[in-house]
Amino acid sequence: MKAKFIFITGGVVSSLGKGITAASIGLLLKSRGVKVVNQKFDPYLNIDPGTMNPYQHGEVFVTVDGGETDLDLGHYERFTDVPLHKFNNTTAGKVYLSILDRERSGGYQGNTVQVIPHVTDEIKSRILKTADETDADVIITEVGGTVGDIESLPFIEAIRQIKYAVGKDNCIFVHLGLLPYLKECGELKTKPMQHSVKELLGFGIQPDIIMCRSEKPLTRSIREKLGLFCNVTQDAIIENLSAKSIYEVPLMLEKEGLGKKLCKVLGLPDTPPALDEWKAMVQRFYNPEKEVTIALVGKYVELHDAYLSVAEALTAGGIHHNARVKIEWIDSEKITEGTAAEILGKASGIIVPGGFGDRGTAGMILAAQYAREKKIPYFGICLGMQIAVIEFARNVLGMTDANSSEFNAACEYPVIDLMPDQQGVKLGGTLRLGEFRCVITEGSLAEKAYKLHDLVERHRHRYEFNNLYRPQFEASEMLLTGRNPERNLIEIVELKGHSWFVGVQFHPEFGSRPNRPHPLFRDFIGAAIKG
Repeated sequence: MKAKFIFITGGVVSSLGKGITAASIGLLLKSRGVKVVNQKFDPYLNIDPGTMNPYQHGEVFVTVDGGETDLDLGHYERFTDVPLHKFNNTTAGKVYLSILDRERSGGYQGNTVQVIPHVTDEIKSRILKTADETDADVIITEVGGTVGDIESLPFIEAIRQIKYAVGKDNCIFVHLGLLPYLKECGELKTKPMQHSVKELLGFGIQPDIIMCRSEKPLTRSIREKLGLFCNVTQDAIIENLSAKSIYEVPLMLEKEGLGKKLCKVLGLPDTPPALDEWKAMVQRFYNPEKEVTIALVGKYVELHDAYLSVAEALTAGGIHHNARVKIEWIDSEKITEGTAAEILGKASGIIVPGGFGDRGTAGMILAAQYAREKKIPYFGICLGMQIAVIEFARNVLGMTDANSSEFNAACEYPVIDLMPDQQGVKLGGTLRLGEFRCVITEGSLAEKAYKLHDLVERHRHRYEFNNLYRPQFEASEMLLTGRNPERNLIEIVELKGHSWFVGVQFHPEFGSRPNRPHPLFRDFIGAAIKG
């Protein structure tokens, strides 16, 4: 079947949930047996979010092939369970860089390079590339930003042109906008949505479906007004109410008839959706039998989106155990020797996720020490594993000046050090990125979780366990239970005699799904519940 395209735009205000909408559409179609793939186009000029401050952008989601991408790709993967790649996230920076590189090498043969057709052609080629690189029946594309933003205009023009390139029967536009509720008059207001659609029409795009984010249900009169002024039929007006959980959103949209309407407009068979497993997962989330408190110790905790995949993986682990996971977001800079017990004392488990730079690492080291000494389940991810290694080296192996060369290049015991191939490289896109093998020791906690001895996980880091200190660790109670065979790099550490103490150099959170939690997160939450 020739690939069909769905384009999702947003209007009125930002942060309405286009990413969740795109992910939900993917799930609804996949549940009907349609092969889908999601992608996102961001209008900012960064090449990718890899070098952006987490407070600016939230987490960086890593694809299987090492792409540093927008966090919405995490939503896409968690909802559709379809692995994504570098080409599934395009920024304006990538588009312009490609064009300028081509111009400098004479690729335009002396012609004037313009927004139309050259920029729009580059965007279109990247949209269509996803169809060429995958066997998807439907390509779901989220256009970042808000309709009317100057930086997103080339993307809007490109998707307008796509409709005529692939045929009107193979392309639809979904527009998400806000219907604000005014308490003073007790009414939902349609005018912002009307103006947003009018602006989209001004760019030559008539939305096939409009999705209305609102606090209150849409009345019949509201629907009639929207249909009249936005040129859509009643079944193309989809109510998108706020939900207690993002995982309920696709079920709400299915109830609203979105799946049926998408199939109708795209000419796809409307088979009954297989959503029973998803519904059961949502029910378990809403009806926990117990609660467990997890202390998430990090340096970016003021913005929870900086650890979005970690938080969702913890939630998934809780759903598996019919437990509500209460996350205590702890700023590592506030942990001192005098406050550690007070801050961490109520937690049944401690997790230290990834990060860069030395700010806040002193508090993380104290958190790892507290977990080790008090026998509290500990899960260290990337930086969190390195923190556990540094703490153990200092307080157990007697290497009082042990550190990472990232934090102190002149330390006496650099138990964490820069990989040789990372010397002198540029920052952007040069980390150890993507999937790499890990061979696991028999009888380890990791083996009990995975039930595998050889696996692959996603990475994003520049510093590694320093093999010069392997003999000291191998003779201690810190077990080196995971290793990358190609480069002989340590991937997993565990603590002998501890109920559950695991540090991993990779990022297991990216592989977790709400209805199928990652094995390590599942067992970490299980250990925290058991106590």
